Amino acid sequence: MNSHPMTLVTIVCEKLAREAVTRLLRDVGAHGWTLWEVEGSGAQGVRSGDIPEFTNIRVEVIVPPAVAGTLLARLEKEFFKRYAMIAYESEIRVIRREKF
Repeated sequence: MNSHPMTLVTIVCEKLAREAVTRLLRDVGAHGWTLWEVEGSGAQGVRSGDIPEFTNIRVEVIVPPAVAGTLLARLEKEFFKRYAMIAYESEIRVIRREKF
């Protein structure tokens, strides 16, 4: 089995940022992502799913390390001041690198 190094970037943010975040993912060269609504509690307080417009989303994308660096830098510069958001990366290994 051959596996290849990649980076998993996870973004948790307010649903209001959904279109802007997915547009950024396309802009930096991500081929796909997974997105779902989530609930939780943190610096912004409790975010429940009671009011759909105010829920949080979690977006995960697997990209090459260089793309992850560009993505995280742009999130920090363009999004962190405008939206309630966190982002982090994890080093992973994938089989079928061509899918990413």
